[in-house]
Amino acid sequence: MKFKFIFSLICLFIFSGNTKLTSQNKKPKLVVGIVIDQMRYDYLTRFADRYGKDGFNRILKDGFSLENAHYNYIPTYTAVGHTSIYTGTTPSEHGIISNNWYDKYLKKSIYCVDDATFKTVGNDGNYGQKSPKRLFTSTITDQLHLAQNMHGKTIGVSIKDRSAILPAGHTANGAFWYDGRNFNTWVTSTFYMNELPQWVKDFNTNNKADDYLNTPWKTLYNIDTYTNSRADNNIFEGKLKGQKTPTFPKDLKDLRTKNGNFDLIKTVPSGNTFTADFAKAAIIGENLGKGEYTDFLAVSFSPTDYVGHKYGVSAVETEDTYLRLDKDLADFFKFLDQQVGKGNYTLFLTADHAAVHVPAYLQSLKIPAHYLNIKKFNEFVIETTKKYFNSDELIENVSNYQIFLNKEKIASLNLDANTVAQKLADEIINFDGIYKVVTARTLQTTHFSSGILNSLQNGYNQKLSGDVFMIPNPATLISARTGTSHGSGYSYDTHVPIIFYGNGIKQGSSSKRYNITDIAPTIANLLNIESPNGTNGVVIDEVLEK
Repeated sequence: MKFKFIFSLICLFIFSGNTKLTSQNKKPKLVVGIVIDQMRYDYLTRFADRYGKDGFNRILKDGFSLENAHYNYIPTYTAVGHTSIYTGTTPSEHGIISNNWYDKYLKKSIYCVDDATFKTVGNDGNYGQKSPKRLFTSTITDQLHLAQNMHGKTIGVSIKDRSAILPAGHTANGAFWYDGRNFNTWVTSTFYMNELPQWVKDFNTNNKADDYLNTPWKTLYNIDTYTNSRADNNIFEGKLKGQKTPTFPKDLKDLRTKNGNFDLIKTVPSGNTFTADFAKAAIIGENLGKGEYTDFLAVSFSPTDYVGHKYGVSAVETEDTYLRLDKDLADFFKFLDQQVGKGNYTLFLTADHAAVHVPAYLQSLKIPAHYLNIKKFNEFVIETTKKYFNSDELIENVSNYQIFLNKEKIASLNLDANTVAQKLADEIINFDGIYKVVTARTLQTTHFSSGILNSLQNGYNQKLSGDVFMIPNPATLISARTGTSHGSGYSYDTHVPIIFYGNGIKQGSSSKRYNITDIAPTIANLLNIESPNGTNGVVIDEVLEK
């Protein structure tokens, strides 16, 4: 009798232990990928004491934060960032080499997701003629579909088309983006469907954007408390059309007619709230996280990028946008708890790139910063080809700090393309503002294992890229002297947050160096599925519960 009792206790212990293990290792019902467009890592630290406990601070406290995560390629643009996050590889493999780039086969500039073979679904405009056809590799969202025999749902959501389409992959059940202007509708493409789901139609009918744009943009708190930012009225910030100064408050109802009507929501923090509203509607409308299989929601917050471009890194507008976004995230996390259930979802939060301080502002502080005169640069390049090769027709295109040679003209003159490219590299290095120059041949025959030339090499795609590559001096832009931009391989553009949270994720942080390409293989490992087919990132074991 005593033996039977002990045996029963042992069995109970074993089975209860196995039940606990199974519960811990159970796959999430929903994976949520959050990308915050143009978010520098230091926005987490600069504004930390102003964030509430339920937004950024919640996932920092209960999730796992990578404090030294970077992009490992050039150029750091929106389309490239979103693609690299979800493919686990760089432009050298996935083929999205910029937002726009010169297509040397079509002989024209193209946009990353344009596809005229499809039509707009949602209005009678052309903003839905899009697809992910230029994406060469699979995404983590594709791999989840493949692993589940096409069960489960994948939905992409963003105000920007490219930020919804590229993360959702080739097999998405839907990707939705916002067509503002005078349309004010969330749209999609016939690549995905022929009619909007009823929940999207209902959302468009509710006309939330009109309510947001009829509300003035005032600072969330007393403007005197924004001590992390420059004075509100300064010469380094852009203005909305119709404003005399770049200052608060901003009367959106009055300004919208001069700023693209509904497009204005892209450049104000309520655009983030609007995006979160739509993401919630997607979760409810598609029953995400409610089925037998794991679903995936890829949501990207774009207004942070528009605000950053217009006002810069140290503007009150930027600080206020992040304080408001923190509240939007807190509300969204609470919604996930209620709709999907705590412990039933996993999310990651990151950014597609960061941004540089306004170079004119840096110059005012005697910190080296520059503006490259692109007109003079193009003239210099043409003069170089005339001087050494007696022709001004050897250059087909100059864009994205790349030179595309006119191979047909070079051949007709019995010149060697590699010789022309190398001579250009030898001469361009002498142009004021250019820091490094290499040719495509160098990138094909030399391995750069570290540093900024390694980043350039990771961004080089032999099939699509140009023939000569330039890297400007640090803190260099070619835009106006107000606001900021990005695109370089310097740390101000590459250092971004990566935070994992939820089902299967440890609590903690790490100061080890990780790359943005490590996100996809880590999520694949968590889900016990294959990584995307071009992945060259690593699994970040220290973030995962085992």
